[in-house]
Amino acid sequence: MEYKSGFVTVIGRPNVGKSTLINKIIGQKIAITSDKPQTTRSRIQCILTQEDAQIIFLDTPGIHKPKFKLGEYMLKAAEGTLKEVDVIFFVIDATEKFGGGEKYILERLSATSKPVILVVNKIDLIEREKILPIIAEYSTRRDFAAVVPISATDGTNVDELIDEAKKFLPEGVQYYPAEMITDQPERLIIAELIREKILHATQDEVPHSIAVDLEEFTPRENGTIFIRATIYVERDSQKKILIGKGGSMLKNIGKESRPEIEMLLGAKIFLDLWVKVKKDWRNSLGALQSFGLKEF
Repeated sequence: MEYKSGFVTVIGRPNVGKSTLINKIIGQKIAITSDKPQTTRSRIQCILTQEDAQIIFLDTPGIHKPKFKLGEYMLKAAEGTLKEVDVIFFVIDATEKFGGGEKYILERLSATSKPVILVVNKIDLIEREKILPIIAEYSTRRDFAAVVPISATDGTNVDELIDEAKKFLPEGVQYYPAEMITDQPERLIIAELIREKILHATQDEVPHSIAVDLEEFTPRENGTIFIRATIYVERDSQKKILIGKGGSMLKNIGKESRPEIEMLLGAKIFLDLWVKVKKDWRNSLGALQSFGLKEF
């Protein structure tokens, strides 16, 4: 049997469901999700190993017009993958009309000869008869290698999407052990899980001003793990919001984060959260690199 292996990048506007799709494909939560745009900040490799193929999926930040150095990094991370992969998934939101963001991405895709699969996501949220007109509109703008309507939430047609990707992968070797599902260090995944709970709990400008840094990760003799994480914000007012009255917001963030971190580590944890102000960190090259965004 021919064995295939290769890389697939998943691109699209913010909030179209790229991370939800990756998690559904892998069968485990690796990429964080929320209803806030620009949830994913850096490129994440997730690995699917099957009998006939190994596919390395690159979950990328949503492509958008940057306003800060952080945004510039995110755009660079997303667009940089186009040259490195074997297949491109262009994910769109079936509930949203074609707009400037989609036009911008299609312009970037016009420079590549790599096969592009149009992934029409969130079909569970629209009437079935609306799917074909969406496909027809996009197909007039570009010849796609394939078009697959899916629901990343309930898994509709996700297996068919994987099969389509395999058609365009080269014959190759298995790059990673079969049990490996990501190249991300545990510490980074934990920091991202905490940030996800903050995204769910906060509104307005707070979510985009958040960074989480794991400062201590210490296994203890009783089998538990002590984790100290610092949440960075840009203003004192944001710090007050995150801490909450009597520390209520911070306690809730810890309560929501703990079960998923324990599931990831397979151990009980003690989670110690702190909040600090690092003014205008999104425009600081040093701060971005200290938070693990090394490629900037």
